[in-house]
Amino acid sequence: MAGHSHWAGIKHKKGKADKQRSKIFSKLSREITVAAKLGDKNPDMNARLRSAIQAARSANMPKDNIERAIEKSSNNTQLNFENIRYEGFGPSKSAVIVETLTDNKNRTASNIRTIFSKNGGSLGTQGSASHNFQRTGVIKIPFNEIEQDKMFELATVSGANDCSSNNDFHEVHTDVDEIYEIKKNFEKTILNFLSTEIEWLPTNKVSLKGDERQNMIKFLETLEEDDDVQNIFTNVTFEN
Repeated sequence: MAGHSHWAGIKHKKGKADKQRSKIFSKLSREITVAAKLGDKNPDMNARLRSAIQAARSANMPKDNIERAIEKSSNNTQLNFENIRYEGFGPSKSAVIVETLTDNKNRTASNIRTIFSKNGGSLGTQGSASHNFQRTGVIKIPFNEIEQDKMFELATVSGANDCSSNNDFHEVHTDVDEIYEIKKNFEKTILNFLSTEIEWLPTNKVSLKGDERQNMIKFLETLEEDDDVQNIFTNVTFEN
């Protein structure tokens, strides 16, 4: 809530820090609550919850907020969220995957369809856009957490598929069904993680500039503002 296709990696800051912070906290809290409801309340016994808490800490969410989100899973027995994926094509025929976490799928479907339509796109059926992507486990670690050569060695020994680094973070790619096992191995050496997610990485990309670039940014920002939207993936890259 990775650099390649994930909207968080291409988001442009526009002075909305406080609003974005509140929105991010809300979405992280929802993921923590659902993870705690579906599994053990102890993060040591629940990989999804542990990863959600680590992501919240990376976003500087206060400890009280995290604890309240976990408690909510027990206090609200009527809580019933579903993970629903939407696929379609946005501006400039860009392929888009939207992952949501919702307690009202009719509301969510209507909102997502409207956003696509108003921005010159169209919502499709599952599979209509995902063939442009490969589902991959992605683990991100702060760059200063571990030296680059040691990170590469650890990733190789742990059975990861790929490991790359930039000035901000190390990024490790894994098979989807191995991500939490590899992450567990990393935790013996690494304390802090930025994120641990199953992502959709594009197999082919569309480059946009000028008005097409601005239209795409507007579309992605509108999607992100929807409370039910957790993650957005697209095959777009931006030119200045």
